[in-house]
Amino acid sequence: MRSILHWPYGLWCWLALAAVALFALLLGMPAPSLTLRRRMARRGARLFFALAGMRFRVHGLDNLPPGPCVVVANHSSYIDGVIMQAALPPRFAFIIKKEMSRVPLAGLLLRRLGSEFVDRYNRHQGGVDARRVLKTALGGESLAAFPEGTFTEQVGVHRFHVGAFVAAARAGLPVVPAAIFGAREVLPCDAWLPRRGPIDVDILAPLAAPPASAERQAAMALKLAARAALLARLGEPDLDR
Repeated sequence: MRSILHWPYGLWCWLALAAVALFALLLGMPAPSLTLRRRMARRGARLFFALAGMRFRVHGLDNLPPGPCVVVANHSSYIDGVIMQAALPPRFAFIIKKEMSRVPLAGLLLRRLGSEFVDRYNRHQGGVDARRVLKTALGGESLAAFPEGTFTEQVGVHRFHVGAFVAAARAGLPVVPAAIFGAREVLPCDAWLPRRGPIDVDILAPLAAPPASAERQAAMALKLAARAALLARLGEPDLDR
């Protein structure tokens, strides 16, 4: 019986997400203010979880510094982007893999939300993208990223890419780890239809950029500290050993 009900529920979730995205595109995206567009997207993401009947909770919002910062979250599901859009205030620009810019509707929405697209495969273009992200950070804008870059069926935390931490170190911004719980159960890597389940986001204490003789050393220290904090909070295996 549960398996039979999974299909209509999963299809309803995708229909609800498409409807919310279309709503945001038609009503929110034409807004001239980037903050207003992000606020509309945040409300739309939260509306999706309400329509899907999923309990959605965010803990530790008071851990976010009042000024610019870089939030880094674990990545285990395609739904993680929607989760963090719903969780974070509208002052955050998301660092996203460039492939998403070519996805119909989603790419347009992400561009209008001021997302920073980064090429993971072309080294030259990746360098250009990294400099643009740094410029955004130096301009005083907060960033959000999934430093694992991808996810697999295997439970655990994968190796972190250093890009977001380099931007944080060079701009002198604190890094804030954010632990996502429940995403893998709601939409596993090998599934196309979401399942009903609770979603929790735990925003941890910020990490100040440590003093170092070189920015690369500061970035690596931030990466290691953020990864250790997430591993401890998630209680999942370290897949970078």
